[in-house]
Amino acid sequence: MKHILLPAALLLLLAQSSCVTTDREVGTSNNPERVYTPKPEAERSRLTSRTVLRTVQAQHAFSDRGSKDRFVLLLQGPKIIDANARFLIISAKGDTLRNEVIPAKALINERTLQEDPQAASVRSREMAILQGMNSFFAEDKFTSPAIPRTVTAAPEGSDPAGWSAVQADNRAVGFDYVDASGREKRIAFAKKLNKAVVVAD
Repeated sequence: MKHILLPAALLLLLAQSSCVTTDREVGTSNNPERVYTPKPEAERSRLTSRTVLRTVQAQHAFSDRGSKDRFVLLLQGPKIIDANARFLIISAKGDTLRNEVIPAKALINERTLQEDPQAASVRSREMAILQGMNSFFAEDKFTSPAIPRTVTAAPEGSDPAGWSAVQADNRAVGFDYVDASGREKRIAFAKKLNKAVVVAD
């Protein structure tokens, strides 16, 4: 009887910890086809809201056309589905130009989920979040000039001074992304003000 109960207890323990090991699997696996083997529980680090599950980076001209700034997206939290994505822009000089927190769920392309009835599962939504991270810094998200010449009035919610500074700079680079509310916005670097500003929402 003891020989039967011991394997059953081990299976129950593995099932309870699966949500943690699944997240770690996605963040660290080098071969997606390989079956993931979780670490023994004693060797696992404790996951917190600051734990980085995954990092995506890109380099692109933004604050200075002569050099490339570093765009970083950190997935932080104990589980992918409940994590936050910290969006950072760091200049070539090491200055932080942007530091914004976005709920990971905002990265999910709802249109893709609607097309796939099976995508409602937690695992599918986690994969959708990771796909959203992969495309976050796609080349088509960057545009120059940041504000088309045909646009002559600042939209509601933008910083008027920042918008004017960017609008006057034909070489300014804009970056489009989804913010914490799930709405797309565009930011650009206003050289006159020496800061990144929202120019379209």
